[in-house]
Amino acid sequence: MRHSGPSIKDAWRVTVDTVTPLLAAEDDLALLVVRTRALSGDRVVTWELPGDPAAVAGIRSLVLQQLDQWDLGSLDFTTELIASELVTNAIRYGREPMRLRLIYDRILICEVSDGSSTSPHIRRASATDEGGRGLFLVANCAQRWGVRYTNQGKTIWAEQALNTEVTPEP
Repeated sequence: MRHSGPSIKDAWRVTVDTVTPLLAAEDDLALLVVRTRALSGDRVVTWELPGDPAAVAGIRSLVLQQLDQWDLGSLDFTTELIASELVTNAIRYGREPMRLRLIYDRILICEVSDGSSTSPHIRRASATDEGGRGLFLVANCAQRWGVRYTNQGKTIWAEQALNTEVTPEP
């Protein structure tokens, strides 16, 4: 793997040498330096989403096709469910622009972004409710999930392990 820029050790040294003279004698310094890496283009796929609920079935098909290309058929059911619920919620409660992104790395990440900053929440639907279970299902099918807010709205993401056993966090 080829790295651009200074080594982590060199970056750490330059930062410490720059910041230390600015500190008072009683100040502490904690520094975390990490190197990120870019994924190759064949490991990330993004689809723009229409605001039409009828499009969800087609989106599910695109997700399944992509999982087949990545040879991740063991994740078909769970990923289809997660993507479907997140896309449906974006269409129902979010605003355009909306997009779905799948990221295949050491885990599989499903992200749905929309232009609304409305905070999602898990509801406990009663037996007679026709809706309200989407995030509950996502939370129980994913290893982890969360929300990231941006100036343009929010992204709800869900992570899945690449094996068939998914143990949700408590």
